Amino acid sequence: MTHNITLIPGDGIGPEVADATVRVLDETGVKIDWDRVECSERIIRETGESIPTPVLKSLERNRVGLKGPVTTPIGGGYQSVNVQLRKKLDLYANVRPVRTVPSLRTRFQDVNIDMVIFRENTEDLYAGLEHEVVNDVVTSLKVITRRASLRIARAAFDYAAQVGRKKVTAIHKANIMKLSDGLFLKCCREVAANFPDITYNELIVDNASMQLVARPETFDVLVLPNLYGDIVSDLAAGLVGGLGVVPGANVGEQHAVFESVHGSAPDIAGHGIANPTALLLSSAMMLQHIQEVSAAERLRHAVEDVYREAKHLTPDVGGKASTKEFADAVIAKLQH
Repeated sequence: MTHNITLIPGDGIGPEVADATVRVLDETGVKIDWDRVECSERIIRETGESIPTPVLKSLERNRVGLKGPVTTPIGGGYQSVNVQLRKKLDLYANVRPVRTVPSLRTRFQDVNIDMVIFRENTEDLYAGLEHEVVNDVVTSLKVITRRASLRIARAAFDYAAQVGRKKVTAIHKANIMKLSDGLFLKCCREVAANFPDITYNELIVDNASMQLVARPETFDVLVLPNLYGDIVSDLAAGLVGGLGVVPGANVGEQHAVFESVHGSAPDIAGHGIANPTALLLSSAMMLQHIQEVSAAERLRHAVEDVYREAKHLTPDVGGKASTKEFADAVIAKLQH
């Protein structure tokens, strides 16, 4: 079977890590027909569209995409490319697995961190409903709905049940925002009642943040409204080495876009030293999504083995290898 997948290389180091990732995926044995479309700061300025029409049409047609970092132009009123994609394709769940990377030196290198964060992607304060009441007094509306809260809670519990995870933690601030976060918790509890074999608990977001840096190994699956999820997912990435080594996905009922969540790093673009780990691991999530489970596991193990040996790592993680050398090392692991 051949899979039709949209490829958005992006800006800066995006094309370099995208090309490396495509090379690696070719070695998994999975047949992919790539529909390569351009979405970059230059294209956005030229077209005046945050998401150029060919990009949106390709994703609508293929329903699965792999995306590198895209820089949203500053000024001119352009909306975030990621926010627009989530709205246009109803990608309601942001999924961020965070795992300890073998041999990578961090403050938590001796702790086994293995959590998956489910962030609601469509509402909360990110609805962008702001209003200046009077001069120098501004309000922002926090939107929490039953529909969106149930969807993200179900996504978290369905995932936990499917892969054998034991605990789901809902993160909130319902002690202060009793109606909005209260509704979110009510929905999480309602869904949790249908999964008696999965432990369910709740943490206030400030306490959760402290627990994450004090005992990150105690977390399993987390489910959060949009704003808390945005902050906590980046905090968690910092525990294992940063955004350059964690994957990400934005998933809806009909479409899914898998992406590296780090920036475009224009300062090193073209130098051949960009780390493709985040996009490689995101592509492993993509393989899982399209039911190429064996290939997904082989790819994840190959990346971990390269880190474990620590002979072909890029400069950002303490090595001296080029992007190509890192990808070559992953390919060698896949071939054995």
